[in-house]
Amino acid sequence: MRVREDYRTLSGPEKASILMLSLGEEQAAKIFQHMDDDEILEISQTMATLGKIGPSVVERLFVDFAEQMSSTNSLIGTQDSTERLLVKAGLNPDKINQIMEEIRGPAGRTMWEKLGNVNEEILATFLQKEYPQTVSVVLSKISTDHAARVLAMLPENFAMEVINRMLRMEAVQKDILEEVERTLRQEFMTNLAKTQRRDSHELIADIFNNMERSVEARFMEELEKASPEAAEKIRSLMFTFEDLTKLDSSAIQTLIRAIDKDKLPPALKGATETMRDLFFSNMSERAAKIMKEDMGAMGPVRLRDVEEAQQYIVNVAKDLESRGEITIPTSGEDDEMIF
Repeated sequence: MRVREDYRTLSGPEKASILMLSLGEEQAAKIFQHMDDDEILEISQTMATLGKIGPSVVERLFVDFAEQMSSTNSLIGTQDSTERLLVKAGLNPDKINQIMEEIRGPAGRTMWEKLGNVNEEILATFLQKEYPQTVSVVLSKISTDHAARVLAMLPENFAMEVINRMLRMEAVQKDILEEVERTLRQEFMTNLAKTQRRDSHELIADIFNNMERSVEARFMEELEKASPEAAEKIRSLMFTFEDLTKLDSSAIQTLIRAIDKDKLPPALKGATETMRDLFFSNMSERAAKIMKEDMGAMGPVRLRDVEEAQQYIVNVAKDLESRGEITIPTSGEDDEMIF
């Protein structure tokens, strides 16, 4: 029987199957309990056709697994990554939008907690367009100090009508409360989340960051002709693969732990020697040696694949920064004078 010795040829299910077999029957059985039927079937079929696996392959698999699981930094959760996951999960687009608007809206587990974090002027502006009965329900559900500030900003006659409704208000029926919540979610929170979204220059910078280099350069060139100031601001907000050289050793090590190891070889294949040295110097000697061997065995790599891998690493770096795990120096920071 042929012994498989090339780790690079293994698929994801094959790596999972080898790991399961290496753990032994008792531990593997516990993991199977957390899988659905399709996953169990796929892993089982792959196990049955693995053949003989060389010890060097098993060792390499555990080294990669240990490196990826050695830090909680390998788990990155942001609004953008959450939305991408929901899209890949095949949820209805309207449902995804509803979930993301809830997330982007004011913090709070329930609608009433969210309203408690909304500026009173904004809330009052919205409520004065609603029926007094609806407003009385809302003010009865938020904190009294917040309700007082909102009430003071309502037109006097309207505010008195709301107060009278609150005085006569009995226990609110469940269906009425649910209808009020639905109205707030659809008409208020959704619009509030949209108005709180980020600066348009930042949005365009992120879009440009995700374009192919040639396409991004073409758009930027045209933008510089039409609006030099906007182009300059967008360029200052953009973060490219080359900007990773601004990161310190600690940040680079955090980034290495967080990224998919299969993305690093093609990314470094098209990088400068300085960039390669930056990554290699922040790996263990063994990991750097394996990485160099992988790059040497790749042969020619398409420019598109290199750029996609580099952009993936940039996105991970930005996700890490949004979580406060690393700091990306802004343009000109290196030139600051300390006295």
